[in-house]
Amino acid sequence: MLEKCEGIVIRTTSYGETNKIVTLYTREWGKVGVMARGAKKPNSRLAAVTQPFTYGYFLVQRSNGLGTLQQGEMISSMRSIKEDIFLTAYASYIVDLTDKSTDDRKPNPYLFELVYQILNLINEGFDAEIIVNIFEMKMLNTLGLYPVLNQCAVCGNTDGHFSFSIREGGLLCHRCIEKDPYHYKISAAAVKLLRVFYYLDLSRLGNISVKQETKEELKKIISAYYEEYSGLNLKTKKFLNQMAKFDGMI
Repeated sequence: MLEKCEGIVIRTTSYGETNKIVTLYTREWGKVGVMARGAKKPNSRLAAVTQPFTYGYFLVQRSNGLGTLQQGEMISSMRSIKEDIFLTAYASYIVDLTDKSTDDRKPNPYLFELVYQILNLINEGFDAEIIVNIFEMKMLNTLGLYPVLNQCAVCGNTDGHFSFSIREGGLLCHRCIEKDPYHYKISAAAVKLLRVFYYLDLSRLGNISVKQETKEELKKIISAYYEEYSGLNLKTKKFLNQMAKFDGMI
Protein backbone atom coordinates (compact mmCIF):
# COMPACT_ATOMS: atom_id res chain seq x y z
CA MET A 1 0.00 0.00 0.00
CA LEU A 2 1.36 3.43 -0.98
CA GLU A 3 1.42 5.99 1.81
CA LYS A 4 2.61 9.59 1.99
CA CYS A 5 4.69 11.00 4.83
CA GLU A 6 6.44 14.22 5.78
CA GLY A 7 10.08 13.51 6.53
CA ILE A 8 13.74 14.46 6.77
CA VAL A 9 16.60 12.38 5.36
CA ILE A 10 18.83 11.57 8.34
CA ARG A 11 21.04 8.83 6.86
CA THR A 12 21.85 7.26 3.49
CA THR A 13 23.80 4.09 2.70
CA SER A 14 24.82 2.84 -0.73
CA TYR A 15 23.28 -0.46 -1.72
CA GLY A 16 24.76 -2.04 -4.82
CA GLU A 17 25.77 0.01 -7.84
CA THR A 18 22.77 2.29 -8.13
CA ASN A 19 20.54 2.01 -5.05
CA LYS A 20 20.44 3.71 -1.65
CA ILE A 21 18.97 2.69 1.66
CA VAL A 22 17.59 5.91 3.10
CA THR A 23 16.66 6.49 6.74
CA LEU A 24 13.84 9.01 7.07
CA TYR A 25 12.71 10.66 10.27
CA THR A 26 9.00 11.21 9.67
CA ARG A 27 6.21 13.06 11.38
CA GLU A 28 3.75 10.19 10.96
CA TRP A 29 5.81 7.04 11.57
CA GLY A 30 8.97 8.09 13.39
CA LYS A 31 12.19 6.62 12.00
CA VAL A 32 11.85 4.34 8.96
CA GLY A 33 14.22 2.80 6.44
CA VAL A 34 13.33 2.78 2.73
CA MET A 35 14.98 1.41 -0.39
CA ALA A 36 15.48 4.09 -3.06
CA ARG A 37 16.09 2.14 -6.25
CA GLY A 38 18.31 3.84 -8.81
CA ALA A 39 18.80 6.90 -6.54
CA LYS A 40 22.58 6.94 -7.17
CA LYS A 41 22.05 7.51 -10.89
CA PRO A 42 22.52 11.25 -11.58
CA ASN A 43 19.37 11.43 -13.74
CA SER A 44 17.20 9.58 -11.21
CA ARG A 45 14.11 11.43 -9.98
CA LEU A 46 15.07 10.19 -6.50
CA ALA A 47 18.65 11.56 -6.59
CA ALA A 48 17.85 15.04 -5.20
CA VAL A 49 15.23 14.03 -2.62
CA THR A 50 17.49 11.39 -1.03
CA GLN A 51 20.34 13.80 -0.17
CA PRO A 52 21.10 14.18 3.57
CA PHE A 53 19.07 16.83 5.47
CA THR A 54 16.44 17.08 2.68
CA TYR A 55 12.99 17.91 4.04
CA GLY A 56 9.95 16.98 2.00
CA TYR A 57 7.05 14.64 1.30
CA PHE A 58 7.79 11.03 0.46
CA LEU A 59 5.58 8.40 -1.18
CA VAL A 60 6.47 5.03 0.29
CA GLN A 61 5.39 1.46 -0.40
CA ARG A 62 5.34 0.31 3.21
CA SER A 63 6.05 -3.20 4.44
CA ASN A 64 7.05 -4.93 7.67
CA GLY A 65 10.71 -4.68 6.69
CA LEU A 66 12.32 -2.08 4.48
CA GLY A 67 9.80 0.03 2.57
CA THR A 68 10.33 1.21 -1.00
CA LEU A 69 10.55 4.91 -1.85
CA GLN A 70 8.46 5.55 -4.97
CA GLN A 71 8.78 9.31 -5.23
CA GLY A 72 9.55 12.44 -3.26
CA GLU A 73 8.62 16.09 -3.32
CA MET A 74 11.31 18.37 -1.92
CA ILE A 75 10.22 21.24 0.33
CA SER A 76 13.74 22.30 1.36
CA SER A 77 17.14 21.00 0.33
CA MET A 78 18.76 22.85 3.28
CA ARG A 79 21.10 24.28 0.67
CA SER A 80 23.09 26.62 2.93
CA ILE A 81 24.02 23.68 5.16
CA LYS A 82 25.24 21.61 2.22
CA GLU A 83 27.37 24.46 0.85
CA ASP A 84 29.33 24.99 4.09
CA ILE A 85 31.59 22.31 5.58
CA PHE A 86 31.14 23.64 9.13
CA LEU A 87 27.34 23.76 8.89
CA THR A 88 27.37 20.27 7.34
CA ALA A 89 29.31 19.03 10.39
CA TYR A 90 26.81 20.58 12.83
CA ALA A 91 23.82 19.24 10.88
CA SER A 92 25.44 15.77 10.64
CA TYR A 93 25.69 15.69 14.43
CA ILE A 94 22.02 16.75 14.76
CA VAL A 95 20.75 13.92 12.54
CA ASP A 96 23.19 11.40 14.06
CA LEU A 97 22.00 12.24 17.58
CA THR A 98 18.39 11.91 16.37
CA ASP A 99 19.17 8.55 14.74
CA LYS A 100 20.97 7.08 17.77
CA SER A 101 18.40 8.37 20.29
CA THR A 102 15.27 6.98 18.62
CA ASP A 103 13.82 3.54 17.94
CA ASP A 104 12.36 2.55 14.58
CA ARG A 105 8.68 3.26 13.96
CA LYS A 106 8.00 5.16 17.16
CA PRO A 107 6.25 8.38 16.06
CA ASN A 108 7.10 11.52 18.02
CA PRO A 109 5.62 14.57 16.24
CA TYR A 110 7.20 16.92 18.82
CA LEU A 111 10.68 15.55 18.09
CA PHE A 112 10.08 15.67 14.35
CA GLU A 113 9.15 19.35 14.61
CA LEU A 114 12.20 20.01 16.77
CA VAL A 115 14.63 18.36 14.32
CA TYR A 116 13.11 20.28 11.42
CA GLN A 117 13.21 23.63 13.29
CA ILE A 118 16.82 23.08 14.40
CA LEU A 119 18.07 22.24 10.89
CA ASN A 120 16.10 25.16 9.47
CA LEU A 121 17.64 27.60 11.99
CA ILE A 122 21.14 26.43 11.06
CA ASN A 123 20.23 26.72 7.38
CA GLU A 124 18.96 30.28 7.95
CA GLY A 125 22.25 31.41 9.47
CA PHE A 126 21.61 31.33 13.23
CA ASP A 127 24.68 30.59 15.38
CA ALA A 128 25.11 26.84 14.71
CA GLU A 129 27.13 26.27 17.89
CA ILE A 130 24.31 27.63 20.06
CA ILE A 131 21.60 25.87 18.03
CA VAL A 132 23.40 22.55 18.60
CA ASN A 133 23.54 23.25 22.35
CA ILE A 134 19.80 23.96 22.35
CA PHE A 135 19.16 20.68 20.54
CA GLU A 136 21.37 18.74 22.97
CA MET A 137 19.45 20.16 25.94
CA LYS A 138 16.08 19.44 24.33
CA MET A 139 17.12 15.85 23.45
CA LEU A 140 17.83 14.97 27.10
CA ASN A 141 14.22 13.99 27.85
CA THR A 142 14.13 11.75 24.76
CA LEU A 143 17.18 9.98 26.22
CA GLY A 144 15.38 9.60 29.55
CA LEU A 145 17.55 12.24 31.23
CA TYR A 146 16.05 14.99 33.38
CA PRO A 147 18.65 17.44 34.72
CA VAL A 148 17.65 19.60 37.69
CA LEU A 149 17.83 23.15 36.37
CA ASN A 150 15.11 25.11 38.17
CA GLN A 151 16.48 24.61 41.70
CA CYS A 152 19.39 23.12 43.66
CA ALA A 153 19.57 19.35 43.00
CA VAL A 154 20.37 18.73 46.69
CA CYS A 155 18.35 21.14 48.84
CA GLY A 156 15.76 22.44 46.37
CA ASN A 157 16.57 26.13 46.92
CA THR A 158 15.87 28.36 43.95
CA ASP A 159 18.03 31.30 45.04
CA GLY A 160 21.78 31.71 45.43
CA HIS A 161 24.93 31.26 43.37
CA PHE A 162 24.80 28.08 41.35
CA SER A 163 27.43 25.65 40.09
CA PHE A 164 26.80 22.53 38.01
CA SER A 165 27.26 19.03 39.36
CA ILE A 166 27.48 16.08 36.98
CA ARG A 167 27.27 13.71 39.95
CA GLU A 168 24.10 15.29 41.38
CA GLY A 169 22.62 15.69 37.90
CA GLY A 170 22.03 19.41 37.88
CA LEU A 171 22.56 22.73 39.61
CA LEU A 172 24.12 23.04 43.06
CA CYS A 173 23.60 26.16 45.16
CA HIS A 174 26.47 27.70 47.13
CA ARG A 175 25.15 26.12 50.35
CA CYS A 176 25.54 22.59 48.97
CA ILE A 177 28.77 23.07 47.06
CA GLU A 178 30.73 20.67 49.30
CA LYS A 179 28.42 17.80 48.26
CA ASP A 180 30.44 17.52 45.04
CA PRO A 181 34.11 18.53 45.10
CA TYR A 182 34.18 18.06 41.30
CA HIS A 183 31.45 20.61 40.57
CA TYR A 184 31.82 23.04 37.66
CA LYS A 185 31.92 26.72 38.56
CA ILE A 186 29.78 28.50 35.97
CA SER A 187 28.62 32.05 35.40
CA ALA A 188 25.10 33.27 36.05
CA ALA A 189 24.78 33.78 32.27
CA ALA A 190 25.56 30.09 31.60
CA VAL A 191 23.05 28.98 34.27
CA LYS A 192 20.37 31.13 32.66
CA LEU A 193 21.11 29.81 29.16
CA LEU A 194 21.05 26.16 30.26
CA ARG A 195 17.55 26.82 31.59
CA VAL A 196 16.47 28.74 28.50
CA PHE A 197 17.77 26.04 26.14
CA TYR A 198 16.00 23.29 28.10
CA TYR A 199 12.62 24.99 28.57
CA LEU A 200 12.28 27.49 25.69
CA ASP A 201 9.72 26.98 22.94
CA LEU A 202 11.92 27.19 19.83
CA SER A 203 9.33 29.17 17.88
CA ARG A 204 9.99 32.02 20.34
CA LEU A 205 13.73 32.04 19.69
CA GLY A 206 15.04 35.44 18.70
CA ASN A 207 18.60 36.25 17.76
CA ILE A 208 20.73 34.89 20.59
CA SER A 209 24.12 36.50 21.02
CA VAL A 210 26.41 34.62 23.40
CA LYS A 211 29.93 35.57 24.48
CA GLN A 212 32.69 33.13 23.53
CA GLU A 213 33.59 32.38 27.17
CA THR A 214 29.94 31.56 27.95
CA LYS A 215 29.84 29.28 24.89
CA GLU A 216 32.87 27.43 26.24
CA GLU A 217 31.15 26.97 29.62
CA LEU A 218 27.99 25.61 28.00
CA LYS A 219 29.91 23.25 25.76
CA LYS A 220 31.94 21.89 28.68
CA ILE A 221 28.88 21.25 30.90
CA ILE A 222 26.67 19.74 28.19
CA SER A 223 29.47 17.50 26.86
CA ALA A 224 30.36 16.26 30.37
CA TYR A 225 26.69 15.53 31.16
CA TYR A 226 26.23 13.59 27.89
CA GLU A 227 29.46 11.69 28.48
CA GLU A 228 28.36 10.62 31.94
CA TYR A 229 24.72 9.72 31.28
CA SER A 230 23.79 9.31 27.60
CA GLY A 231 25.74 6.15 26.73
CA LEU A 232 26.39 7.67 23.29
CA ASN A 233 29.77 7.90 21.63
CA LEU A 234 29.17 9.65 18.31
CA LYS A 235 31.85 10.09 15.66
CA THR A 236 30.03 13.22 14.46
CA LYS A 237 30.50 14.78 17.92
CA LYS A 238 34.22 13.93 17.93
CA PHE A 239 34.55 15.50 14.50
CA LEU A 240 32.82 18.68 15.74
CA ASN A 241 35.29 18.89 18.63
CA GLN A 242 38.27 18.43 16.29
CA MET A 243 36.84 21.04 13.95
CA ALA A 244 36.45 23.52 16.83
CA LYS A 245 40.11 23.03 17.77
CA PHE A 246 41.19 23.50 14.17
CA ASP A 247 38.99 26.61 13.85
CA GLY A 248 40.58 28.04 17.00
CA MET A 249 44.05 27.62 15.49
CA ILE A 250 43.23 29.61 12.34
